[in-house]
Amino acid sequence: MTTSVILVRHGQTAWNAAEVFRGQIDIELDETGLKQAELLAEYLSHRKLAAVYSSPLKRAVQTAEAIARHHRLIVEIAPGLNDMDFGEWQGLSLQEVRTRSSELFEIWVSDPRQVRIPSGESLHDVHQRALALVNQVVKKHEDKAVALVSHRVVNKVLICALLGLDDSHFWNVRLDTCGMTTFEFDDGQFVLTEHNNTSFLEPLRQDRLRDF
Repeated sequence: MTTSVILVRHGQTAWNAAEVFRGQIDIELDETGLKQAELLAEYLSHRKLAAVYSSPLKRAVQTAEAIARHHRLIVEIAPGLNDMDFGEWQGLSLQEVRTRSSELFEIWVSDPRQVRIPSGESLHDVHQRALALVNQVVKKHEDKAVALVSHRVVNKVLICALLGLDDSHFWNVRLDTCGMTTFEFDDGQFVLTEHNNTSFLEPLRQDRLRDF
């Protein structure tokens, strides 16, 4: 029996566009992000979903609710999908972090596995909680399709994990806002069948943001 796991990154927020570290600060989708979520929801309306799980943060919940409405489902909140806690970096711009934490930021760019953000999490922390949630989901929803709405860091870590790669490959994965990645789980193995699909966003005709 094959279970489809659809990993979704939430829609755009003002902080994505401004390249501000979000982490677990609870900001909402901006106008573009709301439109992205609706286009994604319409695209997924043709797939039969058994459940929609979401990070507790508003930007993910808003995206998940748009999807769930088409399937008459109630969004299931999953703390394991919460964004990485960026601790002291949360609310700071990319440039501010480069200036204030230059040495740690250089390690974050070169070998993110080695970094625990001050007062925050490491990629390993995210890996453990997010992968545990995915394993629970595939056991609960055998031979069905499920959407998991989360965040850039969480989904990058999950994609690496489900492919059997460690977190050193974190920067080898690109994820755009509302990007959709699908794995098929069968006979104990995850197989990647679709990555960072944003074809449904073409009506917005927007410039592609950097992966942040």
